[in-house]
Amino acid sequence: MITSEPPNAPEPPFVPGLELAAALYEDAVRPQLESAYPLLRYAAARIGPGSEVLGFDTARSADHDWGPRLQLFLTPEDAERHGGAITALLAERLPRQVHGWSTHFRRTGDPHNPVSHLEPATGVTVDHRVTVHHLPGWLTERFGPRAAAWIDTDPTTADWLALPQQRLAELVAGTVLRDDHGTLTAVRRRLHWYPDQLWRHLMACQWQRIAQEEAFVGRCAETGDELGAAVVAARLARDLMRLTLLQHRTYAPYGKWLGRAFARLPADPVLGPALRAALAATDPDTRERRLCDAYEAAARAHNALGLTEPLDPARRWYHGRPYQVLHAERFAQALQGTVTDPELRGLPLTGAVDQWADSTDLLAHPAAVRAAVDVLSGSGGVQDGREARSE
Repeated sequence: MITSEPPNAPEPPFVPGLELAAALYEDAVRPQLESAYPLLRYAAARIGPGSEVLGFDTARSADHDWGPRLQLFLTPEDAERHGGAITALLAERLPRQVHGWSTHFRRTGDPHNPVSHLEPATGVTVDHRVTVHHLPGWLTERFGPRAAAWIDTDPTTADWLALPQQRLAELVAGTVLRDDHGTLTAVRRRLHWYPDQLWRHLMACQWQRIAQEEAFVGRCAETGDELGAAVVAARLARDLMRLTLLQHRTYAPYGKWLGRAFARLPADPVLGPALRAALAATDPDTRERRLCDAYEAAARAHNALGLTEPLDPARRWYHGRPYQVLHAERFAQALQGTVTDPELRGLPLTGAVDQWADSTDLLAHPAAVRAAVDVLSGSGGVQDGREARSE
C-alpha cells in the first residue's frame, strides 16, 4: 500500500525490497503507464544487483542502494521512443512513499563508487529508481556483447564459462511482475541452470580445487604454522560450500551472502556443523577430524546424485604422510569420466571464471572476463597442480 507521511517521520518498519517493488509497480507504475501509454507492451521486474533480489536484505540494507525500485523492459524501438518520457512522467507522478519508505534517491555523485541513499522528497519531482531498458542492452551491459543473443539461443560453452555465478543468480532470482513479450521470462528460463554436461564438468573442477589443497592443512600444522593451517582450512570450507551449492543446482552468490545461501540448502546435516567446528578449531587434530567429517558429507552427497559409480566416501591417509584427506581427485576424475561433450573434455579442470578468479574488479568487467576465459580455454591445458601438491 502506498501512503503519504511527513518528510521527517521516523523510519518505517522494514519491508523486504521485493515487496516494495511489487507495491510500487501495482499501485503506482502500472496505473500511470496504463493511463499514459495504454498500448505499450513491456516487462516489469526487480532483478540484477541488490540484496533484495536474492532475498537477503535486512533493515541494514536500507542505508544505501535499497528501496522501492524496479526495471521496465521495452522493445529497443519503444525504449528509444518513450524511455525518457516515461522516466520524466514517473518523476512527476510517483507517490513520495511506498509502505512508508521514500521513493526519492539521492546520488553520491562519485563516478568510481556510485551509491544512492533514500531521502524524503522535498521538490516537485522524485529522483526515482524505476529504470527503463531494452532487454538486449541490459543483457549486454551485465554479461557482455554476446549476451543479447540469449533472447533467441542458448549460451555457448564459452559463454557459460565466462559467467560469474553471482551474476547468473541476479538474473534468475528476484521477481518478474509482468512480461508481455515473454522474452525476459525466456532468458531467465534459458539460464536457470547449467546444461547437464557443463554441470558435471564444473563439479569436477570444484572437486579438483579441493584435491589441490586438502593436504596443506596437515602439512602446515606439521611445520608449526597454525595460522597457515587455519587459512587453508577456511579456503577448503569455502570450496566445500560452493561445491554443495553446485550439487544442489544453486548459483553461488558472492562472499557476503555465501553462508546464507549455503544455510538454505537441504544439505547433509553433518556438513554445516563440521565446517563451523573446523574453522573454530584451535588444535590440528580437531581441525583435521572435522574437515574430514565435511569431506565425507560432501562425498555422500556426490554418491546420492547418482552421476557416477559410488565412490568410497571415507577419509584416508595422504600417501605416506601422517594426515588424513579424502583424495578428492577421485571424485573429479569420476565426474569428468561422465562428460562426453568433446568440447568440455578438451578443457583443463579450471572451470568457470569464478572457480579460478575472485577479484570483484575482474568479475564486474564482462569483456575482460571473456578474454581471460578464451585464453585459458584455448591454451590446451594448464599446470594440473601435481607439482604444488608434491610438497
